[in-house]
Amino acid sequence: MPTSSASTTDSAKTANGGGVQSLERAFDLLERMADAGGEVGLSELSASSGLPLPTIHRLMRTLVACGYVRQQPNRRYALGPRLIRLGESASRLLGTWARPYLARLVEETGETANMALLDGDEIVYVAQVPSKHSMRMFTEVGRRVLPHSTGVGKALLAGFPDDEVRALLARTGMPAATDKTITTPEGFLAALDDVRRLGYAVDDNEQEIGVRCLAVPVPDSPTTAAISISGPAGRVTEAATERIVPALQQVATELSAALASSGTV
Repeated sequence: MPTSSASTTDSAKTANGGGVQSLERAFDLLERMADAGGEVGLSELSASSGLPLPTIHRLMRTLVACGYVRQQPNRRYALGPRLIRLGESASRLLGTWARPYLARLVEETGETANMALLDGDEIVYVAQVPSKHSMRMFTEVGRRVLPHSTGVGKALLAGFPDDEVRALLARTGMPAATDKTITTPEGFLAALDDVRRLGYAVDDNEQEIGVRCLAVPVPDSPTTAAISISGPAGRVTEAATERIVPALQQVATELSAALASSGTV
């Protein structure tokens, strides 16, 4: 991440790590905008980044010209539409890259393996490797679901503060997919406490009757990600859980390490 000290020649200087300082600062501002909900004012960016207003204004002007940021009528800045294309392409590539890890999960557990991301208030599935059983689960890559009825949703949201989870649930609502779906914020927050305590999440007939899913987050992922296995409730039993969860956690740890190492040049 960039340092908080500013320079009048930041566009020409290089950071200590060998990167171009102005690029590092621009990406840092984009990430700060995302953390703030996608829309901020210059003074907010200055306060959070430690950069002076002239430097931020110059960087934001460039990002606006490129389409990665847009200026609102109220003079605040919002993330721009060109980021959508980058995000969608990156998600597809991440899913393709993760498939060998999911394939190993299928070999070890015998059940369908999935990878999902949190995109806004929704869960989007970016990769799947199906089970070799004739009776197996299938989720279309690109499918979007609400987090409260899925194992991956619980695994992802367990890392968020309760007030942020409540705000998300208020925006999405909690419609029942089955009669097992958790439909109250209090019930869902209690389920998240179980995820934090146990280290994995369970969807027990909550998205689809007859289907059970086990999920874990990918630790330290650059984007909020989780992996899961899903299968018939008759196969993904409590006894099978003791065997499947360690495999999920091991693969998630290896994915995390691979993501970290892929960022080095």
